[in-house]
Amino acid sequence: MPVPHRDIYLLSPKQFSPETIAVAFAKTSRAPESFREIASQLNDEKSAQFHEKWVVGYGHASVAEHAVLHLAIENASRLAMEAIESNRLASYTEKSTRYQKWDSDNFYIPPELDGHSLRDEYIATCRMLFETYAASLEPVRRVVAKDSPRRENETDEAWDRRIRSQYVDVCRFLLPAASLANVGVTANGRVLENAIRKWSSSPLAEVREIGETVKIAARGEIPTLVKYAEPLSYLMETSAELMVIASSADTRKTPGDWCVLVDYDTDGERRILASALYRLGDMSYSEATRLVDSTGAARLAEVLLTRLGRYDIPLRELEHSSYTFDLLMDQGAYAEFKRHRMMTQTPQRLTCASGYAVPRRFAVAGIEDEYRRGMDAAAHFWQKMVAWNPDVAQYSVPNGFNRRVLASFNLREAYAFCQLRSAANAHFSIRRVAQRIAQEISRVHPLLAGHMKLHNETWQGIEAEYFLP
Repeated sequence: MPVPHRDIYLLSPKQFSPETIAVAFAKTSRAPESFREIASQLNDEKSAQFHEKWVVGYGHASVAEHAVLHLAIENASRLAMEAIESNRLASYTEKSTRYQKWDSDNFYIPPELDGHSLRDEYIATCRMLFETYAASLEPVRRVVAKDSPRRENETDEAWDRRIRSQYVDVCRFLLPAASLANVGVTANGRVLENAIRKWSSSPLAEVREIGETVKIAARGEIPTLVKYAEPLSYLMETSAELMVIASSADTRKTPGDWCVLVDYDTDGERRILASALYRLGDMSYSEATRLVDSTGAARLAEVLLTRLGRYDIPLRELEHSSYTFDLLMDQGAYAEFKRHRMMTQTPQRLTCASGYAVPRRFAVAGIEDEYRRGMDAAAHFWQKMVAWNPDVAQYSVPNGFNRRVLASFNLREAYAFCQLRSAANAHFSIRRVAQRIAQEISRVHPLLAGHMKLHNETWQGIEAEYFLP
């Protein structure tokens, strides 16, 4: 009997709908035919019937993962972007505040303010922040240009392109969470259904509207798979009750460290090394830990990580040790931090309660006072908003204000985050966070964390060079 010929090919979305492709893949578990033959026997109606029975009726939701959509979401607020991008298993590319400049009217006016006495003041506050932002671009650009002079034969356009992120990086501290942006989203049907449910349960009208609009758009391609995506009473009711309990706490602000390693696996290095031996040997885990002790952790750490290149991904065994950090960072840094969705992140609401960062280049450019006036005015208005609606109040908070986030992640993800975000071209705010996290992990697990490939600077040096005390 001849050996079957291996065949690898695409089931093209140009030929088959996403729901049909999902069914073709699902049927291979019980049908002997090739994927092409299975797909040729299907149509949209048969595919919908299959999903209605198996995905909806019997809960075989993994089938929906084979239906993939690409969504373009335009002119949503940066605050809404956090909700949009909170789903771990989707992919996102967002308009960058580092490389693009914002026009004065590029901000969202939440419908909750319609007819409210604070609406006009909200608009005036946003415009003031955008005007201060626009007025700061050229003075800060001159500072950056002096530090990074034009190269020989470099055009004005090429020069500005090279230094743009450096001065825009500073000025973006003034942009409020109401700033509008675009994002491209790639997600499968299962993720999208869960995302729509979460968005539809949001306390923000903008996010709920996005959820409904996405559902309508998705039904054009995967009508059965998002058909039953409705708001989650569990999420809304549980959040409301927890909020009442949390609001009863004494929240008086006391000075503290902005980066605290609150929990970690004390035996993490031994656990990782034992798991690596376990994978490649023929032994129990207990035997593997004894082998670590007899061989020596330092030697095994060298074997495990010394060949690791700058762009290599460590073995998955580094996931057997985890860390939890209580972090306080400016909102601009958090916008970069939240992109690391393999972490478990618990951010608090965006507020003005924890103060704001002051980039040193504002002072060098001679406009520190203007920056502080803008930030202080935003904080004053936020106080009025938060007394009325703390969720909607987030729209008025600029990027420079500090935000708390609790983050748990394993050592493998720590390598990914710290190496990427400590790179020379990363924003200075997130470089500071990456260097500090790497230092804290190295303090408790020096054998394994010491192999991270980091840019040659310290978080203290970043603070001194880029921020005012």
